[in-house]
Amino acid sequence: MLFFQLMVVVFVVGYLAIAMEHPIKINKAAPALLIGVLTWSIYILFATSPADFQFAPNWHEWVEANGENADAHGFIIKELSEHLGEIAETLFFLLGAMTIVELIDRYDGFRIITSHIKAKNKVKLLWIVGLLTFFMSAALDNLTSTIVLIALLRKLISDQQTRWIYASVVVLAANAGGAWSPIGDVTTIMLWIGGQVSALNIIKGIFIPSVVTLVVPLVILSFTLKGEVSRPVHVEAAELNLTTPKEQVLMLIIGVLSLLFVPVFKTITHLPPYMGMLFGLGVLWCVTEMMRKRKTDHEVRKRLSVVNVLRNVDTTTILFFLGILIAVGALSSAGHLSQFAGWLDNVTNKNIYVINLAIGVLSSIVDNVPLVAGAMGMYEINPEIAVFAQDGTFWEMLAYCAGTGGSVLIIGSAAGVAAMGLEKIDFIWYLKKISWLALIGFLAGAGVYYLETIICG
Repeated sequence: MLFFQLMVVVFVVGYLAIAMEHPIKINKAAPALLIGVLTWSIYILFATSPADFQFAPNWHEWVEANGENADAHGFIIKELSEHLGEIAETLFFLLGAMTIVELIDRYDGFRIITSHIKAKNKVKLLWIVGLLTFFMSAALDNLTSTIVLIALLRKLISDQQTRWIYASVVVLAANAGGAWSPIGDVTTIMLWIGGQVSALNIIKGIFIPSVVTLVVPLVILSFTLKGEVSRPVHVEAAELNLTTPKEQVLMLIIGVLSLLFVPVFKTITHLPPYMGMLFGLGVLWCVTEMMRKRKTDHEVRKRLSVVNVLRNVDTTTILFFLGILIAVGALSSAGHLSQFAGWLDNVTNKNIYVINLAIGVLSSIVDNVPLVAGAMGMYEINPEIAVFAQDGTFWEMLAYCAGTGGSVLIIGSAAGVAAMGLEKIDFIWYLKKISWLALIGFLAGAGVYYLETIICG
């Protein structure tokens, strides 16, 4: 079974290329797509006999269902189609959410929030920025919240080193806030769409640990920050106002309500969450078209059109998720993940808390999306085993650990990578100044969740 090892080699090499995105100057979407296609290509070209599928979780069901017609190629094509269907749900959800957020931003809806922050005291501003990011990322997503808050910090703080501290707090808060919300982080979205967790229970189960994850670093920083921040002396000229204050408020309200309506839509209709997201996008699209028609300037109408906004949606992120999730699907289908799960169970003596803590720490080194996708492939929803049932301890703690563990390193989350790129935060600086705070907060939150499970039983 040489192909079995070859698939792992391709995946690891591709992962290294993704991790070395900046030195090699190749967008991470490219190696992600390559490993996605290559892993499946190796699988279908070299797995030809029944012995090659001894670790494949679904092979025996395929043989029982098809008897003598159970060919290897048919099985692999069927597996690919099933994985692609699951992946498409996540991608359409992300595409809809990203478009809605981009529309709000294009209509200057976020200005309503950012214009009301006047504090100069470092400690007071620290808590305002942290809590604002925490709840904003839960309602929107951690990546968008990071981008919006860092744009705000540039208007509030002139000193770069001071701004780095606040930008790092934004990363911690965005990841903590995204972990407890079903729409706040890609990994939580994946677990919600996959049926591992439900919207209300993930909020109830993870909210307090997520708060602790943020509050502990904020309390420590509150003892070290002194004085007031210095505001920038030279304020950039305001951009051309394309929308009125009423339109900005309307877009913010409708946009946020569209995002918040998604779990309600799923509860009422039992349709997948991406359907609710597309419904919200459709409503917002209609509203923007009616607002746009009132504009007399042709260039303004063009800039505010949804078609124009769609061109600015980060499609490379969509393609990255597509490639990496397809690759993880290949490893799941061939049986790599089930083998790894067995090894992890043996090493940790099947301790779900240790397993999830390990996943959380790993998510600071590698992207948390494939880690969660891998865990979803390694462990199945099992109503007969409480910890693996829907909203079971394993899935809730996985959402927490994968969502917040990435804060330990600046490259460990989408929010961290965005902050690093926007503010040019030095990796070593973050490692010395912030990583230990993030790790303490992560472990404190995990400890609180552990206590919750013991007390609530």
